[in-house]
Amino acid sequence: MNYQLVVKFWRKSLESEAFLETIEDRLRAALGGSVELEGYDVSAKEINLFMLTADPRLTFRKVRDVLESLGIENGVSAAYRLVGGAKFTSLWPARPMRKFSLP
Repeated sequence: MNYQLVVKFWRKSLESEAFLETIEDRLRAALGGSVELEGYDVSAKEINLFMLTADPRLTFRKVRDVLESLGIENGVSAAYRLVGGAKFTSLWPARPMRKFSLP
């Protein structure tokens, strides 16, 4: 697993944070052993979910399916980088030159 995938939830777009209780179980069921969930980073403006994967694009497609089933796909952005790297490659939303950063 050479890549770290980060899914960012913008707090202002969330009705509640209740999904945090169930999202890890649903992601584990959808992703199986292809991903290692690393946990969350929570701040006043955003919640970042970190995971290690060998194929960040495929993993995000599966993650997005889970988010859509929970009704929380809006207000989400995602990007990946090499483990230990600094430069992110944006995956979502699909806009050219979209910059992704962590607090």
